[in-house]
Amino acid sequence: MNIDTIVDQEYCAKSFRDIVNAPISALRGVSPKDAKALTQAFGVTTVRELANLNFVKWASALAILADEEGMTGEEKAKEELLDDAVEMTFPASDPISVDAGITRIEVPPEKVSACTDHQHAGKHEAQAGKKGK
Repeated sequence: MNIDTIVDQEYCAKSFRDIVNAPISALRGVSPKDAKALTQAFGVTTVRELANLNFVKWASALAILADEEGMTGEEKAKEELLDDAVEMTFPASDPISVDAGITRIEVPPEKVSACTDHQHAGKHEAQAGKKGK
C-alpha cells in the first residue's frame, strides 16, 4: 500500500512517527472541520489518539470477529433445508450404471395434449359439470 492513499500529500514523505503525531486532518478525507468535530466529540487531536480511542478499537475488533464468526443456529437450519431440497431434486443416491449398455428406463405418465387441453381444462369442466347435477 502506498502511504499517499491514506494521508494528505504534505505527509507522504514523513516518517510514521511524524504521521501518528500529526493532526487528525493529516488523514486523507478528514477535513479540518471533521478533525474539529472529532476533537469536540472524543477529545482527540492526533492520529495516534484517534487510533488509541477505545471506540475505534472496539469497532475494529467487532469487525474482525464478525468476519470470522460461524453461522448462527437459524442460518445453519436454513442451509440444511436448502441442502435437503437440493438432495431431493438431484439425489446423490441415484444408481450409477456399471455397464454402459444398461440404462434406466422409465415410462412417462399419460399426458394430455396441451394444444387441446390447456392446464387440464377439460378435466376441470367435467368435474364442474358433475357438481352441477
